[in-house]
Amino acid sequence: MSSGWRYIAMRTVSGDFLDWDVPFVADSPPRRELNGPGMMQGKITPEYMRLMAKPDGLPIISEWATSLFAEFEGRIRWGGLVTSVAFEGQAMKVTCAGYTAYPNGMPYLGSVIRSGAKIKQKWAYDGKDKNHDGYIDHTSPKRKMPKRPKDKISGRWDSYDVVRHIWAHLQDYKMGKLSVTLDRHDSGHKLGAANGEDPWELLWWDNPDCGQVITSVMDLAKGDYLERHYWDGSKEKILHHIDLGTRRLGKARSDLRFAQGENVIEIATPNYQGEYFANNVYVLGKGSGQKTARVRVVVDDKRLRRAKIITRKSTANARTLTEYGKKERAKHAEQLTIPSVAIRHHPNAPLGSWALGDRILLQVDVPWVGELAIWHRVVSEEIDPAAGTAVLNLTRSDFYG
Repeated sequence: MSSGWRYIAMRTVSGDFLDWDVPFVADSPPRRELNGPGMMQGKITPEYMRLMAKPDGLPIISEWATSLFAEFEGRIRWGGLVTSVAFEGQAMKVTCAGYTAYPNGMPYLGSVIRSGAKIKQKWAYDGKDKNHDGYIDHTSPKRKMPKRPKDKISGRWDSYDVVRHIWAHLQDYKMGKLSVTLDRHDSGHKLGAANGEDPWELLWWDNPDCGQVITSVMDLAKGDYLERHYWDGSKEKILHHIDLGTRRLGKARSDLRFAQGENVIEIATPNYQGEYFANNVYVLGKGSGQKTARVRVVVDDKRLRRAKIITRKSTANARTLTEYGKKERAKHAEQLTIPSVAIRHHPNAPLGSWALGDRILLQVDVPWVGELAIWHRVVSEEIDPAAGTAVLNLTRSDFYG
C-alpha cells in the first residue's frame, strides 16, 4: 500500500519537518476513529540511511518524539505520534497512534475543579451558640440566633470546558506542546447536581488519569470527538484539531446505499452477545456499605434475567448513574451486529462520501437469518484511495440512543 501515498516525519513538539518522504510501508491503510486516536502500523527497511540522528540527538523515527503523517494526493489523510519502535528481522516495525492517545495514562496535576459544590457562607454567629439552645451566648435578655444564610453553589462546568481545560493543562508543559486546538462551543451538559448535593470534582491528589477523565465527561455529555490533521493555507505547516460534536457527530445517510452485491464486497461474521449478554445493569456509585448509591437499568426483553454490575464512584447522583447504566446496557443488548464491512468505490456511496459518526443502512444477506437491513454507525474507517476500497468498522446505531 504505497502507490500514491507519502509519509512525512515531523518532530512532534518543535514542528520541524525531518523527512518529506519516509520509505514507510504501511501494513494497511491508516485507521481513523470516532472518539479515539486510531492507528497506523508499518515497516521501514534498513536501507533507510536517513534515520541518522538529527541535531537534537534523536533519530528521525523516535518513540514519543516523532509524528508521522500519511498524505495522499496532497491531502493529509491521517496523523499521529510514533508510540512504538521494534525490530522484525532487518526491518523496523513502527506503530503510531493519533494525538488523542496522548492524554491516556497522563496524570492530572492542575488546579482543583469543584463543579456544582456547596460553598459555606461566613456567618458572624458561628460558634456563638455553644450549648445549642437556639440563643446567642452571653446575651441578656436572651437573643435568638438568626437564620443561617443559605450556602452558595459554585459554578457548574460544561463537559467540553473540562476537555479543553485538560488539553490546556497537558500542553502547558514545555515538552507537551502538541499545538492541538479544540472547538469552542459547549456540550450543554453541566457537571454536578444543581442543588450542590453531588458536586463533580477533579482533584490532583486523587491521581486522575487525563484520558479517563476526558472519556468520562464525554460520556456524560453523550458527545463525540474526532481528531483531524490538515495543511495550512500555504502548505508549510500541518495543523491539528479536535472536532467536538453537538452532541453526536454524523447524521443519518439515506442518500447513500450500502448493499451486498453492489458496493459491499465483504462482511465480517455477524455476531450476537453470547455470554456477554445482560439485560439488568446495576451501577454502584459514591458511598460505602449500605449507604452506597445504587441504580438499576433494566429492559423487559422476554429473556432470562442476566445481570451485570459496574462501579462509578465519582458520583451519587441517580440521574448520572442511570445514564452510565443505559450506555452499559446497550453494549450488552441481544442485537445482531455486523462489526465491519469492506466496500468498493461505487456511485451508491463514493469513497469518502460518508463521515465518521454517520448512520448508514446496511443491506446484507446473513446465513440462517436471511436478508437484513440494519442501521449501523460508522465508528472507524480504513480508506485506500489508490485501491478504491475501504473497511468500515460499525456498531448498531441504537447503541447510542
